[in-house]
Amino acid sequence: MNMTKLIVAGIGTEIGKTVASAVLVEALRADYWKPIQSGALGNSDTDTVRRLVSNPTSYFHAEAYRLTQPLSPHAAAEIDGISIELATISVPSTHNALIIELAGGLMVPLNSHDLNIDLVQKLGLPVVLVSRNYLGSINHTLLSVDVCRSRSIPLVGILFNGPTVPTTETFILTYTGLPCVGRIGQEEVMTKATIRHYATSILPGLHQFVKPFQQEF
Repeated sequence: MNMTKLIVAGIGTEIGKTVASAVLVEALRADYWKPIQSGALGNSDTDTVRRLVSNPTSYFHAEAYRLTQPLSPHAAAEIDGISIELATISVPSTHNALIIELAGGLMVPLNSHDLNIDLVQKLGLPVVLVSRNYLGSINHTLLSVDVCRSRSIPLVGILFNGPTVPTTETFILTYTGLPCVGRIGQEEVMTKATIRHYATSILPGLHQFVKPFQQEF
């Protein structure tokens, strides 16, 4: 039985965490959970992953918080008149593998004193870091890696999304010593077939990367 549980974090906003999550869900035939959804409640990230995944095994768990505004969770929660409390967020019970997608980057605030990275520490699961090549992405990727390591949060590796820039990716992987979990190319449209293609391409190495962490679950 595959009991892998992974958190998908991004080096920033609009990095492609949801597409990366769909690929990992399809590759592992895993469940999916986004603890906090900010905005787009009629077309949430859970809805997107559900549309992109083909396998019949995955289950899509309800969000802990559904916020009406497409803002940072702390701001969206304030508008909705609620407070996000880490104590109320617990990993769903499942006998399947589970992919957990964060809302925004690691240092995004959830309330006046907690950040996404505090939620990651509370959940106690390893992270797949999604990076996208743009001017400044090396800096953002290295900062994200360093903040995880400063808190002893285990990193499975880096998943690159979007246009490939070999010099950037080589530097990031060499400097951090992390493996490349996979690459998702720049696609005009993401379909079930596209997701299956990338899931198949990363699957051979994926179990190798996550195996050292599986005993923690």
